[in-house]
Amino acid sequence: MGRKDKTVDLDRERGIAPGIVAKTKKRLVVASGRSHQALASEVALALGTQLVPTEYRTFASGEILTRFEVSIRGCDVFLMQSFGPPVNEWLMELLIMLDAAKRASAKRITVVAPYYPYSRQDKKGRGREPISARLVADLLKTAGADRVMSVDLHAAQIQGFFDGPVDHLFAKPVLLEHFKQNLSPEDRENLTVVSPDTGRVRVADQWSDSLGAPLAIIHKRRDPNVANQVTVNEIVGRVRGRVCLLVDDMIDTGGTIVKAAQALKENGAERVIVAATHAVFSDPASERLQDASIDEVVVTDTIPVPEEKRFPGLTILPIAPLLARAIHEVFEDGSVTSMFDGAA
Repeated sequence: MGRKDKTVDLDRERGIAPGIVAKTKKRLVVASGRSHQALASEVALALGTQLVPTEYRTFASGEILTRFEVSIRGCDVFLMQSFGPPVNEWLMELLIMLDAAKRASAKRITVVAPYYPYSRQDKKGRGREPISARLVADLLKTAGADRVMSVDLHAAQIQGFFDGPVDHLFAKPVLLEHFKQNLSPEDRENLTVVSPDTGRVRVADQWSDSLGAPLAIIHKRRDPNVANQVTVNEIVGRVRGRVCLLVDDMIDTGGTIVKAAQALKENGAERVIVAATHAVFSDPASERLQDASIDEVVVTDTIPVPEEKRFPGLTILPIAPLLARAIHEVFEDGSVTSMFDGAA
């Protein structure tokens, strides 16, 4: 049988190499580990798709196995895993899923970790300590991640730990919209934004600008040898007779926030509202946050909050629309920065 003559698309004048034009198109797929499948499903729904059917197994020995039940060859995979307890199990599951996706010939794999694990271990506070946030970044890269997306990293320098693009999203627009809709004009007029420590001053200052409210700062000391023990020293700024909005990136055991709220009330604050992105809520956070010094707690659902850890006065805002929009921008080669007025 004679071979048909084909026209070769070499174009020396325009510098185009000979090749074949594929008929395949980009394909976005969303996969998820088991840590927060409700959030992953909401993100997929917002994007107009559904999660990749996946098999999960945990053997009697504790070993984990995951398998994608359909082909993801050539796909742009967004692999979601959040990191509530048990953190180490979810981290291992994510690494195994990354390896599975890489071996299944996914074209690009983006890890979507709404809450980045080990983010507080971003530097050496004392000699002979690890920098675990860097270790996690190395593990993700080695396992097959091409890109990482996260919300409100505890420290911005974590972006530099990963050898590839990092999309650092901010929950502030979600939280800010809630307060703009729910604070009365009197509360807005009487509002003071409070940083719970000197390390969060930059974030609190941005909130202050957005709400047109003055800023106050709480100076605290933490014993480096005792975890979750905080002493409040003094408050810089006017809080007497004011509605105080305490802003932070996460609430773990609640010790810092409760101490700060108590100090504000002791200094004459009228009301104290707490806003945080990540509701880690390690015991006894739920009990502490019901302290009389705190009037309301507002968080997002980057981490699942089980019913037993919920309490009156807690508001949980959905983060899925923000994640879905960021995923869409990345997939379409758009601008994630444009979502945050150039701040990302």
